[in-house]
Amino acid sequence: MTVKDFFKNMACGAAIGVAMIIPGVSGGTVAVLLNIYDKLIDALGNLTKNFKQNLLFLLPVMLGAVSAFAAMYFPLFYALRYAPLPTVLLFAGLMAGSIPKLFKDCRANSFEKLNTFPVILPFLAIIAICVSKLFFAAGSADLSANMPVWGYFAIVGVAMLASCALVVPGVSGSMLLMILGYYDSIFGVIHSVTSDFGHAVLVLVLFAAGLIIGFFSIAKLMKLFLARFPRGTHWAIFGFVLGSIPAIFIVFDYATAPLGAVQIAIGCILFALGAVGTYALTAYLEHAEKGEKKE
Repeated sequence: MTVKDFFKNMACGAAIGVAMIIPGVSGGTVAVLLNIYDKLIDALGNLTKNFKQNLLFLLPVMLGAVSAFAAMYFPLFYALRYAPLPTVLLFAGLMAGSIPKLFKDCRANSFEKLNTFPVILPFLAIIAICVSKLFFAAGSADLSANMPVWGYFAIVGVAMLASCALVVPGVSGSMLLMILGYYDSIFGVIHSVTSDFGHAVLVLVLFAAGLIIGFFSIAKLMKLFLARFPRGTHWAIFGFVLGSIPAIFIVFDYATAPLGAVQIAIGCILFALGAVGTYALTAYLEHAEKGEKKE
């Protein structure tokens, strides 16, 4: 791997890490937008077969994701708190700008009438998950030192579910954590590291273990689908990504800040900039990829 490829993969990982913070935005969606999703799934699914090669690919992605998550958590937290609509519109624009390229790639594998279902069902599933948050979201889970023993096992299970959502495009792991009541609780544990170090580290280690187990498990499943049902799986991915655009508007609480004309205007501008930026980026990556193949 060249130095250029290392930093390119690290930048992709950083974008995925930022997506992990935003409820309604999927890390898998961002991987699709950046055209590294298939490579990521292949590397995760075949980690032990070509360990060195796959690790060299995954390492910068993971490094970028962790670094961006740590660096952008607080800025995005305050952006969502004090300017929710502009922030939501920016990310919606970023996703919307990728739709033409994604549709073009799916059409390249042809389209059959039966492929209508892999598009519609994931789209409706994403909307249903988001709507369920509005009506069935649980209260904040108790992750304090006084929580029952079964709570520690629940942390692993919830993390496995959230990691699966990170791999499947369009399904937001952070949104599922919100529905299950663990989103604020997990970040509360992160904040309590300095005051209750031992318990906080135990909870975070269990959560990380669940993420890793679920991450590799669902990656193998997605690899199987991509290998056996490539056309239907890619159209399903398109449906997931398409559904994630309205989904991001559903999951946010806009009551945290007044929605004046200024915020609406800024939001529309950010949406346009995000859409144009992603469209230009996907076009550039496509051109660069064609150039590499010619060489």
